[in-house]
Amino acid sequence: MLTLFKGQAGILCDRRELLRAGGGFALASFVLPSCLDLRRAEARSKQATSCILVYLLGGPPHLDTFDLKPEAPSEIRGPFRPIRTSVPGTQICEHLPRLAALAGKFALVRSVSHPNANHTPMIYYTLTGRHTSQPSMDNDVRPPQRMDFPHMGSVVAKFKGGGSALPAYIALPQVAVRSSIAGEYKRARTLLRGGGSGFLGPRYDPFPMDGEPGFGEASRVLSLPEGVSPERFQARAAMLSLLERGKPPVDSADEFQAIRRQAVFLTGAANGGSRVFSLDSEPAPCRDRYGRHRFGQALLLARRLTEARVPFVAIHFNEMTLCDGWDTHQKNFAALEGELLPLLDQGLSALIEDLDQRGRLEETLIVCMGEFGRTPRINPNAGRDHWGDCSTTLLAGGGIRGGSVYGESDRHGAYPKSDPVDPVDIQATVYRCLGLDSSLVMYDHLQRPFPISEGKVLERLL
Repeated sequence: MLTLFKGQAGILCDRRELLRAGGGFALASFVLPSCLDLRRAEARSKQATSCILVYLLGGPPHLDTFDLKPEAPSEIRGPFRPIRTSVPGTQICEHLPRLAALAGKFALVRSVSHPNANHTPMIYYTLTGRHTSQPSMDNDVRPPQRMDFPHMGSVVAKFKGGGSALPAYIALPQVAVRSSIAGEYKRARTLLRGGGSGFLGPRYDPFPMDGEPGFGEASRVLSLPEGVSPERFQARAAMLSLLERGKPPVDSADEFQAIRRQAVFLTGAANGGSRVFSLDSEPAPCRDRYGRHRFGQALLLARRLTEARVPFVAIHFNEMTLCDGWDTHQKNFAALEGELLPLLDQGLSALIEDLDQRGRLEETLIVCMGEFGRTPRINPNAGRDHWGDCSTTLLAGGGIRGGSVYGESDRHGAYPKSDPVDPVDIQATVYRCLGLDSSLVMYDHLQRPFPISEGKVLERLL
């Protein structure tokens, strides 16, 4: 009778094959490495082609989302209750029912920790994997600099590149905060360090989609110059191509030519590039499933962009809300229940489910994280304050082992109880899932070499 042996690597091997290989210790020494090699080869063959980063700018409260503590005192646990998920033994917030039903499709890292609880340095650190040049400056709000380390998306754009004429890193919108203008009921956008390509140069900067997702005005560069019709633009592009035909290549002009060709494509005048950014062709039920709000439509657009072979799409979820985003120092529970959690539950579950039904979840890595968590103890304003010592990151698709929980926080959700994870480890894991070795070297503006990540890969999640 055919029997199977399950080794430590989780690979099933035919006993007859084992007998052919020999017996005793020689058998074990031969088979186990072979099984491990098979598993590694299989993992490499299933590496992700794209990543969608869902960045909850402001700091999502882990105790009210993915790491509830129902046995903690009321001033810590808050009013929300945990519900069972599709994975036995794993519970998440009652206001995330759709994600609870899909728990077998994602992993939770509940022990992410770093000893800093200030927005600007932690946004920079979690997005670039490096500290700012002056880490002691907790409120360093200078705009992006060319000597900055690059955003994960820019690194992926450089080393993985794009398989089409579309940009390799698209941001919906750019990394920014909304700051109040004194005396006026409106907000100004302030771009933050860590959102650009830094010393990698402008070629790898994010392509910004700062307007309403799915509409032409979402990015100014998708619109033709005033007074130039599509027909006239196409004629001009054709004439330029004719003039350049047969011209010897010039190394110094190659990058400029590549960017120019991409710009022509994106306008849609020649090749219909702008149609990729339109949601008009998406069925109404699909758009409804994601949610007819900026966050949901941005996630739907991200799915379309990864299908068009864009390697990295980042959704910086702050400006897409009516409340103050995820920086919930006040009325934390009202903001979560009334807006933030329903948006997250609807949009993120739709993305995971949609990719899975299309057979593309294993090709697309989804990362949902913020710059830090929030305090275990509820403050007098019914809010939670900044807390870098513990937070939760969600990972799905792209070779991630669904249904997993990595690490554990203590009984109050204040510090890791087991398997502490630094944010740079999340970054290293992202690169591994995308087929990039963390030891790949990039050079700064002074030609100094740096590995793309200083973190360790969370192997148990793969």
